[in-house]
Order: sequence, then structure tokens, then C-alpha cells
Amino acid sequence: MVDARDLPAGRQAQNLTTHMYYVYALKSKNYNYIYVGISNNPQRRIREHNKRYNRTTKFYTPFITLLIEKHDNRQKARIREKYLKSGCGKEYLKSL
Repeated sequence: MVDARDLPAGRQAQNLTTHMYYVYALKSKNYNYIYVGISNNPQRRIREHNKRYNRTTKFYTPFITLLIEKHDNRQKARIREKYLKSGCGKEYLKSL
């Protein structure tokens, strides 16, 4: 049986059990690119980004971690993720 934590964040939402979720921000070492994502296992996701498994980020590897924030549920994490993807949120991340 597949553990829900190994599924992408969107598919995890179908499982109504309560887990901690994390919002993470990555910065490309070689390009002016910041990626913001959500996961219940940020170490695994960051490792996947650096191994070029993600189509969106594979051209910008390697990454350094700017931020990891812990949230009680997926809804709160999603609200924070949306803010960090906004103009104000990106400015905040650039200041770190």
C-alpha cells in the first residue's frame, strides 16, 4: 500500500487525515529563480528538485533552501504558499 506522504501534495488532499504540511522556498544557485512549493515531506521534495525530477525546476538546479515553514494543515500551508508566490512574497524571499 502506498503511503499518502509519498504522493504529490495535490493528491494528498484527497486523504482527509491530518498531517503537518510545509511551505518551502528554493533559490537556484546559477540563475535568478525562486521556487515556492508545498509538501508534507520537504526533505524528499527538495531532494527531488535537485535530482531534476520536476519538469518545472529541472533547468534551474542546483538549489539552496531559503525557507521551510511548518503548518498545521494543508489549507493554512496553501494560503502561505500563495502569498510567497505573490509579488510581496517574492520580495520577502529575496530579502532573506
